[in-house]
Amino acid sequence: MLACNPKTDKQEASSLERIAHNFPHSVQQNKSLIVPNEKNVSTRFKPPDGFERTTASENTFTSFLRELPLKPDGSKVKCYDGKAKPNHGVYVAVVDLEIGNKDLHQCADAVMRLWAEYLWEQKQFDKIHFNFTNGFRVNYTEWMQGKRIVVKGNKSYWSDGASPSNTYKDFWDYLETIFMYAGTLSLSKELKSVDIDDLKIGDVFIQGGSPGHAVIVVDMAINPITQKKFFLLAQSYMPAQEIQILKNPNNSKISPWYPSNFGDILRTPEWTFRKGDLKRFGNE
Repeated sequence: MLACNPKTDKQEASSLERIAHNFPHSVQQNKSLIVPNEKNVSTRFKPPDGFERTTASENTFTSFLRELPLKPDGSKVKCYDGKAKPNHGVYVAVVDLEIGNKDLHQCADAVMRLWAEYLWEQKQFDKIHFNFTNGFRVNYTEWMQGKRIVVKGNKSYWSDGASPSNTYKDFWDYLETIFMYAGTLSLSKELKSVDIDDLKIGDVFIQGGSPGHAVIVVDMAINPITQKKFFLLAQSYMPAQEIQILKNPNNSKISPWYPSNFGDILRTPEWTFRKGDLKRFGNE
């Protein structure tokens, strides 16, 4: 199974035809849960009968993920080189965010990107930091000051390289550097483990390694009587591609929603996780 991982996987990105063989041949979709003309996560997908969205305060990571813009219904996921990703039962919608033209924006990268984008929008720059796979911590505040990173073999260090600046281009250059030298292995070590009973929007199912993969919870609904939860998942994959909202290959009646009481194994269209793979970023 192919997956996303730092360096080696990015340097050895396989063709779309080879990736297509890993996809399920068909995943039926409950179209009654989709409002085609709506333009973000919280309005495009209706909760199943008897469920209602959990509450979310303004300016939180929860509200940020729910408000992710979506491309028109039926859009195909585009890869970094402009090619379309075949949709053999994998995704139900495409997030309308640019990913650049390099083969970098893969699974863990997309998760880190969403967290960083939220913090950047909120001007919480001091909270934007990630570790390279070699353990080197990269604070965005250092990048803002004009410092840049030199990588020699397995060693990394800061060096004066630019004038202080904080444009979106500066921010994206920072992210692409993170994408290059970080991945599922480093991110899985940074995140803290969470019990499935405490599942929240923004949590990440992640398996670090080679191969490895990561998906992020972008919405949640709850039954007010039974307290049962459903959630939506988003991912990127390889080669680098746009973020997509996943179908549920296990239950066409509630797809794209997933039940939180899925048992020990969570099967998504392109990866299988365990409930112990659930992790979370630090406090907002």
